[in-house]
Formats: sequence, structure tokens, C-alpha cells
Amino acid sequence: MIQALGLTSNPRKELPPAVDDVSFEAHAGRVTMLLGAPGAGKTTALRLMLELQPGRGITYFRGRPLHSIGHPSREVGVLLGDVPGHPARTVRGHVRMLCAAAGVPARRGDEVLETVGLVSLREERLGVLSRGMDRRLGLACALLGNPHTLVLDEPARGLSAGENRWLHGMLRAYADQGGTVLSTTADPKEAARAADRVVTLDQGRLVADQPAVDFSRTRLRPRVAVRTPHAARLSALLTKEARTARRSVEVAEDGGNRISVYGSTCAEVGETAFRNGIVVHQLADETGDMGPGAGVPHVEGPTAPEEGTPAPQPSAAPSSGVQPPTASPASAAIPEAGHPDGPPDFRPADRPPAGPRDGDEGRGAESGSSAGLPPPLSVRSAPRPLHPLRYEIRRITGVGTGFLVGAAVLVVSALTAVLLARIGHTPQPRLLAGWPRELPLPPAAIGAGLLGALAFGDEFRHPALAADRGGVPRRLGLLTAKLLVTSAAALVLAVLTIGCDAELLHLFYGRELIEIPADWLPLGASWLGLVVGCAWAGVLAAGVFRSTIAGLATVVAVPLLVGPVVRKLSEGPPVRAAAGASPRMREALPLRWPFGGERYLEGALRIIAQPMGGALALSLAVLLCAYLLTSLRNRAR
Repeated sequence: MIQALGLTSNPRKELPPAVDDVSFEAHAGRVTMLLGAPGAGKTTALRLMLELQPGRGITYFRGRPLHSIGHPSREVGVLLGDVPGHPARTVRGHVRMLCAAAGVPARRGDEVLETVGLVSLREERLGVLSRGMDRRLGLACALLGNPHTLVLDEPARGLSAGENRWLHGMLRAYADQGGTVLSTTADPKEAARAADRVVTLDQGRLVADQPAVDFSRTRLRPRVAVRTPHAARLSALLTKEARTARRSVEVAEDGGNRISVYGSTCAEVGETAFRNGIVVHQLADETGDMGPGAGVPHVEGPTAPEEGTPAPQPSAAPSSGVQPPTASPASAAIPEAGHPDGPPDFRPADRPPAGPRDGDEGRGAESGSSAGLPPPLSVRSAPRPLHPLRYEIRRITGVGTGFLVGAAVLVVSALTAVLLARIGHTPQPRLLAGWPRELPLPPAAIGAGLLGALAFGDEFRHPALAADRGGVPRRLGLLTAKLLVTSAAALVLAVLTIGCDAELLHLFYGRELIEIPADWLPLGASWLGLVVGCAWAGVLAAGVFRSTIAGLATVVAVPLLVGPVVRKLSEGPPVRAAAGASPRMREALPLRWPFGGERYLEGALRIIAQPMGGALALSLAVLLCAYLLTSLRNRAR
């Protein structure tokens, strides 16, 4: 179950807080809905519960706050707004990437896609999905970790009637299997039809907390729906007759030729229209909303609390009368309570007693309906995110941006090498790297820095990994995975750049320009270190500044700003300063270095002693410290 206690958002300058001291409970096996007009504080309350924005109060999910849960995606499935993901990624690729982050098998993605009816669209891009398909994909992502709790922010907004029935059928099936469902809506009729308990918010305060049957009796008003081409005239006549008879009748114009009459009956409205010769195209009794002028909800009956005072909560919502008899049947098959395919990690105490519900009889799977909830999971505990390396590989290969960057780097570098060879007066190392003296970095290093910046920049632009926890999680496992994957991509890019440049130079000018130099080993190590260092700088800078552009700007700033500073601070020739390092290390460490390790260490020191190497090493150290400090600060918050 969910226990929200004293949720209060921070004040907004001179305005009152969007949510002020809201407390309520959502029980397992029940669908609870937060009801309120736009701006009532529903989304803010959910964000406070999920610790997505600062404020006061605390929320317990089965007795634990969210920040103390080891694997949040297995406890709480969240859908806030549209599905956050790269628009160029396919539906199947997006779900499988999240499977890797949640530590569940890849086949789990296919199971949830089949459950929500997206199997035929699994190769479609996220950017072309309709509103209904986006809602289905969001529900599939929320179900990946087989969570006990679903938290959804207006999931039915903008859906057709059929999609709405399907969605509420899925939520009802989830609750019947013992799960906890908390959703928001601005439609009172939807809340009465689909919920077991309705929590009403107005201007950030709790004004009612009722079972759905009491909400339908005390909050929803019967009305007469009328459609006529003379709506304005009929409305004036009904209002005049009500004043003459001193009756409480309210008439609301719904736009066009439709009006809603509160406090009257079909017979009385029909007689008025007949007496005055008004043609009526529709005349029907309906269960309306809270009526006109209901900006501040008006609660009648002994079960309704006063404004700002939560209602006393019963131990369990009544099992009958929750859904009106006129409710449409859900398009999904509704399993019985206590179904054996329910999530395996449910606590027995959280399961509600099974019992019949009014309106559930006769429900069945209609044609084209869902196959029910996905089967349960059996996964082992692991550090979070559970498989960061697999997640990062699927993330970087799921879109074509990285491949386009690599292809552009190879083309630019090869053309630059040919032009430099034609102009002449360019050393062979710079010629093979396609690195003019006018550029601070070669194209390969800039491309590697861009790949590194995209590794974290896309996470903040399309936060698919942590939609339920706000910004990208700053975890060392995820950072290590990104550094490893970008290092591999940078090494491949560096080798391909040298190979393509050498092949094109050989094709245009012969073998004399591509002879292997005598000092190829330190030159190769310097080249690979430069490209990998730029990739790491892009990763760390984008993670600190939360922007791809900032990450790439930091990479370019290393030779332009940090390099001159390091060059001024260095004393003497860099190579001479590093010479003799190996004998000094032998003196400091009496043990012999295995496999001639002192030579490799001396080579690394020679590279770092160069101005560019020193500037890059200093920048990486500063960025790493900044990343760790921001991680600790966010964790403390």
C-alpha cells in the first residue's frame, strides 16, 4: 500500500504552495484516484511522493520511502506525461534497453509489448506513435520490473473511448491480482466509474477522501442531457420557469446545441420544450459532473469531511456498488482476485480479501483484447542499475547518431589528410591523423568527445532510464559503463581514422607518405590516449553540466584554455623533465618491476608531461571530482 503523509511543496514566491499538507492512503488490491481540476496539485503531489521535487512530507511504499528501496523499478511503476525516450529509437529497442537497466531478461520486453498490444508496432519509432499507442508503451515500461505499485498521471487524457476502456481494464486486472494502483484524473465520472476510492484535491488541499460509492452518491449530480437547435431559447425558458416556481434548477451550456440541466427530470424538460414548440434531438438522464459553479467542491452527507480535513479512512473499501451499472465492459480479460500469475513478491498481508464486485459479472475478453497481465518474473538481486554495461551498449547502438558521427569523422579526416599532403610542410604524425596546426584537436578527437558528450547528454534530454526518479541517476556503475563503452568507441574511431587516412594517402600519393616511423609505439600511445581522453572529458562534462553542448565545449576548451596554462606552469622541456623517472622509481621501490613495467610507466609519464597530455589529465581529474561532488550533493538532498 501507499501512505502519503503531510505532502507539502515549497512556497512559490508570494503564492501558496501547490500542495499543502496532503495525507492519504492507497490500499493494495484497490484503484485509488486523485481527482481535481487542472492546477489542483495532482501532478505536484505525485512528484513529491516520488521524490522528484523538493518539499516536505514523506511517502511510504509498503513501509519504505522510495529512496531506501534498492530497485525502485521493481517496487513502483511510473508513468508521468509522455513516454521519455529518443524519438528515433524503435519501440522494441526502447523496451529492451529498459530491460537491461532493470535487470530483467530481454524476452520480458516482448511479453509486455504483447500484453499492451504493441507487437505489430515494435519496429516503429517513438516519435511517430499516436497518443493512445504512447499510453500503451508507457504502461508497458511501467510493467517491466513487475512492480507492486503503479503510479500514473492522467493516463486516460486524450484517449478515445475504446482506449479508455482498455486502460481501465488493465488497471482493474492489476489491482485484482493484489497490486496497488494510484492514478490522477480531472474527470469525476471517470473517477466514479474506474476507482475504488476517490481522493479529491482543490487548490492543493485535500477536501475529500471517500469510497467510490459514497463519492458517486454525494459528489456527482444527476443531470438531463439535452440536444436541440434552440439551446439558448430552451435554456432561458427553463431558467424562467424555475424562478417562477422557486425551484433549484441550474442550466449549463455545453457548447453548440447541447445543454445540461441540473435539478430537473426528462419529463419536465420535455414538457417545457413541447409547450413552446422547441424541437429536441436528444433527451436523456445522465450522471453528470459536480455541476456548474463547483470550483470549490461541495460535499454533502455525513461521510464528507470539511475542507482541509481528511475524512476518516475505513479499513477496506466496500466491495459492492463501486462501479455504476452503466459502465462499459473493459476490453481486457479481468482475472479473478488472487490469480496464481500475480507478482511473486507480493506480501500476503497486502492482498485484499477476494470478493465479487458489482459490474464485474459478465465481463469477458472482447475481440482484439489484451491477453491479460504479463507473467511474473524471477530475477536475482544485483547492484543498480542492474546491467549498466548492457544498457549502455543498447543505448548507443539503438539510434544512428553515433554511427553518423563516426562516418562524418572518417570523411572529414581523410579529406583533411589529402589536402595537407597536397599543401606540404606537415609532419607525418599530423598527416596521418588529419590534424592541421590551425585546429586545436584532430577531427577524431572532436568526434570522440561528441560521442562522450552524447552518452550523458541524451540521458538528460530523453531521460528514459530514470523517468520515475527525475534526473539521471549518478551511480558509479553507470558512469563506469559509459566510460568503458565510449573508450571502446573512441579506440575504434582512432584506429579507423589512421587506417582510412593512410589508405587514401597511399591511393593518391604512393607509399612514401605512409612509412612506419621508428617511434611508432609512443606516437600510437599518445594518439590513442588523446582520443580516449577527449571521450572521457565529454562524458564527465556532460554528466556535470547536464548538456551535450557543454560536454563538447569542455572538450574543445582543454587545448584552448587549459593547455596554455599548463604550458606556462611547466618548467623546462617536458621530455627532459620526465627523463630519468624510471631510475627514480627503482630507487623509491626496491622491488623489481615485472615484465619491464617501468618502461611503460615512463612512457605514460612522458605523454602526461607533454602540455596537451597534462592539460587533458588535469581536466579529467577536475571533472571527475566535480562529478563525484554533485553525486554526493544529490544523494544528500
